[in-house]
Amino acid sequence: MTELASMEFHPQPQAGQARPWAFPAPERGKLDNGLTVLRCHRPGQRVVAVEVLLDTPLEAEPKGLDGIATIMARAFSEGTDKHTAEEFAAELERCGATLDAYADHPGVRVSLEVPVSRLPKALGLLADALRAPGFEDAEVERLVRNRLDEIPHELANPSRRAAKELSRQLFPATSRMSRPRQGTEDTVAGIDSAGVRAFYERHVRPATSTVVVVGDLTGVDLDALLGDTLGAWTGSPAQPRPVPPVTADDTGRVVIVDRPGAVQTQLLMGRVGPDRHDRVWPAQVLGTYCLGGTLTSRLDKVLREEKGYTYGVRAFGQVLLSAPDGSGAAMLAISGSVDTPNTGPALDDLWKVLRGVADGGLTDAERDFAVQNLVGVAPLKYETAAAVASTLADQVEQNLPDDFQATLYQRLAATGTVEATAAAVSAFPVDRLVTILVGDAAEIREPVEALGIGEVSVVAAE
Repeated sequence: MTELASMEFHPQPQAGQARPWAFPAPERGKLDNGLTVLRCHRPGQRVVAVEVLLDTPLEAEPKGLDGIATIMARAFSEGTDKHTAEEFAAELERCGATLDAYADHPGVRVSLEVPVSRLPKALGLLADALRAPGFEDAEVERLVRNRLDEIPHELANPSRRAAKELSRQLFPATSRMSRPRQGTEDTVAGIDSAGVRAFYERHVRPATSTVVVVGDLTGVDLDALLGDTLGAWTGSPAQPRPVPPVTADDTGRVVIVDRPGAVQTQLLMGRVGPDRHDRVWPAQVLGTYCLGGTLTSRLDKVLREEKGYTYGVRAFGQVLLSAPDGSGAAMLAISGSVDTPNTGPALDDLWKVLRGVADGGLTDAERDFAVQNLVGVAPLKYETAAAVASTLADQVEQNLPDDFQATLYQRLAATGTVEATAAAVSAFPVDRLVTILVGDAAEIREPVEALGIGEVSVVAAE
């Protein structure tokens, strides 16, 4: 007779005591060349993240050369006075480093990630790229060609086309915000290496720039290291550029970007609202999340789960520009896609959801779930040095105090349901949304007009 094996069961592990967490606070300093430094020691983060903010906003681009800031940003990794483009890329690889850069309305951001053991070499390469970029004719011409190749693909993407049309509709034609961030075919085609260098020499200097360094800095003499690398970058002193006011026309209306034969309609509705300086921001974040921040939010419950119109609808707020005086603006928007025959019914139900929030408010359960998701998972969100560095750089770029993110989580947890409801209703008033629909105008115009949510017009898809 076979003897059955016995199993020994150990007690189930119990959860430990929750440890307090707060967004890390940086230390501030300044190099002799005027470069502002924010550092944040994160034990265990052996991959260091570096963010450099350059005061070169899109508004500073020369007339007719929209996109030159993007080309300049991309050219930072295309060679220096010491290395050709190929040599520079090889040196980065030897460091195990990645270098990226992009341009947006507030300015240009250059990002570096590298193992801490290779930080001195990588910072030297970063310093060379900022101090003496090559801007060789052949490299700039290649970047321009690449950008020109990207534009038709972006116009063919429904969500990108909707975003372009929303900006054009919201902002006056004289505003840089009304035009594509990375330029159009006409403006990019006029960019050359001489123009890029002139733009660089006019606007890029250490005195108006900031570097953020985050990671495990144990045993690293960061002051000496920065002094030897980015400290060698020279430039004339200058005052930061003034931030232009943001004006927008959010008169409720519908614009259909015609795509004959499209089987889906891309939805994007938005307006301009308060930015992070405004005291309503925490409640606005919470209310927007309840409305459309996750698959279980109000919009998805109706449009996705109950009606099956879409794979998902999202509501969000994105800061556009913030000024030192506390003024600024954010884009408040709702986006998603539905099949063509259900465009009218989906919009009708979406408006009913917005009206329902205004009439009946959010629930305590919705508020509690949003707080749990936004505040409870924050420690996981900021596990990497890159996530911390990016947020610190955002705060600098938006002229916010260094403790803003830490304070935000406290304010989110203290925000009640009534306050979150009021902020959501104020953010998305049913009569003040510019609605962009990228789809088949012949199929969707009549049912959309029947909803009475605003004047309907049609534009070509280009």
